[in-house]
Amino acid sequence: MRILLANPHGFCAGVVMAIRTLDRALELYGPPLYVYHEIVHNNHVVESFRRRGVIFVDAIGEVPEGGRLIYSAHGVGPQVREQAALRSLRTIDATCPLVSKVHLEAIRFAADGRTVILIGHAGHDEAVGTLGEAPEQMKLVESVSDVDALKVPDPEKVAYITQTTLSVDEANHIIDRLKARFPRITGPPKKDICYATQNRQDAIKMFLPAADVVLVLGSRNSSNSNRLAEIAREGGRPAYLIDRADEIDPTWLEGCETVLVTAGASAPEEVVEECVAYLVDRYDARIEQGTVREEHAQFALPVELRVAEEAVRNANPVQLAVVSPPVSAP
Repeated sequence: MRILLANPHGFCAGVVMAIRTLDRALELYGPPLYVYHEIVHNNHVVESFRRRGVIFVDAIGEVPEGGRLIYSAHGVGPQVREQAALRSLRTIDATCPLVSKVHLEAIRFAADGRTVILIGHAGHDEAVGTLGEAPEQMKLVESVSDVDALKVPDPEKVAYITQTTLSVDEANHIIDRLKARFPRITGPPKKDICYATQNRQDAIKMFLPAADVVLVLGSRNSSNSNRLAEIAREGGRPAYLIDRADEIDPTWLEGCETVLVTAGASAPEEVVEECVAYLVDRYDARIEQGTVREEHAQFALPVELRVAEEAVRNANPVQLAVVSPPVSAP
């Protein structure tokens, strides 16, 4: 058997930043720390932090007043920030900068009086947070048929943005349909789908013809991991989304000579290594690397954490957390 390991795979810069943020916050403050939703969509990562005293919540009311709260890589809307401020929560914002860029686009288009169409997946944490920026002026579409059913106040004033973890091809189909329905529609100057999502999809497409079967490391609630498996299936190859090597069913690999292995942007390298080791041990497989392009992006830690670290370095008695700014009660 041959293992074709697609590169790049696994953690992107936004995930690395979010995980480093939570790691460093634990070092500075110790548990309990609260995180709004999962820090990233990966069961392995989330469970490892739970064991260290991190508490993941789905509502701001679950965090004690004055508690320390970290916003996940997927971002949150202004309503969540207001609720946190009303409870005097000390917050750290680990939102991926590429997600923040989409939020700013939504704000800008809405301020221009446009109906903003978000191409994304209903209920996904990133989509929920983005929609919160201008809920009265935004509409979510998941498919071309959703575009056909759209009703907007002024067809001349429409804009679109996209969730960062979509299938590039699927998003392009929807954008093309939006442009056909609304010829004066405007969009972001650069694509919203993040570089890491696109790179992992490009790698799957490039190496798929050589593969008999595809194994994608990632969790079921990871949007970009699901897209990788979908792309492989659309290309005519069986593909399986797994969290760990012990989920591999040997019947998937019967008669297979080449197994393409990749990982979503929130899957840690250790689970990839575990999967590769399983295949090497069980099938005496040899490993080949396939690289579509290299990634060198890095994102700085959130400003709240950098301020706290500076206080530690200077032995400054300043409180090591930034309290959410006060807001008026609604």
